[in-house]
Amino acid sequence: MRYAFIGLGELGGHLAASLLRAGLAVTVHDRDHARAERHLAAGALWAESPADAVSGVDAAITCLPSPAASEAVLEAMLEGAAPGMDWIEVSTLGRDDVLRLAARAAAKGVSCLECPVTGGVHLAARGEITVLAGGEAALVEKHRAALQAMGDRIIHMGPLGSAAVIKVITNMLAFIHLVADGEALMLAKRGGVDLAKAWEAIAASSGNSFVHETEGQLILNGSYDVGFTMDLALKDLGFALGFGRAFGAPLDLAALTEQTFVRAKAAYGGAAQSTAVVKLLEDALGEDLRAPGFPARLE
Repeated sequence: MRYAFIGLGELGGHLAASLLRAGLAVTVHDRDHARAERHLAAGALWAESPADAVSGVDAAITCLPSPAASEAVLEAMLEGAAPGMDWIEVSTLGRDDVLRLAARAAAKGVSCLECPVTGGVHLAARGEITVLAGGEAALVEKHRAALQAMGDRIIHMGPLGSAAVIKVITNMLAFIHLVADGEALMLAKRGGVDLAKAWEAIAASSGNSFVHETEGQLILNGSYDVGFTMDLALKDLGFALGFGRAFGAPLDLAALTEQTFVRAKAAYGGAAQSTAVVKLLEDALGEDLRAPGFPARLE
């Protein structure tokens, strides 16, 4: 099996590297050639365009920042794709986007498997991220070796569109937990509790969360460097609230969290790390949430 991988950003770069570590044949493309240097050193081939990247491959994997980017790259890929090629979309899209773009691919004889991933960039770097698959079971099995190379857990959610829904739900929860964790740490700081011990106590308690265990450390370090931007967080929260309206499910906490992120983007910019949403509280109170011994990046 030969794969094309298009989109070598913070997340995609690690996923493509995992495929190469597993010994799979990979052709890579990104708008920024410099992002591909480590992959070329590991044995990947370079393609000058998405159309060139998919020439002669069994499947193309895309990891892109927005539905618009996914659509543009798909259109470019379809210029060079042969009927029978598969498209594995790792990007986080809305369900309607997935179904619409999959139909566009199918019209050209290209099958689609949606595989958004969850767990954080640090787990992607280790090849231990969770893959949420939506699409035909036969396609999941056909590409299981590649999916297993990228993530150590593959959950087949059901038909196309189902993975998009659950991925947005998991991100929605993560952003809510992030804002809540900032408030909890600030309450501990204002209450005179040692923040390193507060982090440890929360991690050992019924109030623990994956976000506290991971991004909580980046808050206490002060780097906030989670590898995910404010713009991406707002994109995913927008998807979640859209689902809430479509499915008739009130999302009060998600709506409040979205407004907090809107304020954080206004303060720090859309390219700021999403974890820096906690800085709003720090800046408002003039209190930093620093503690020694916590890493600047998650490994």
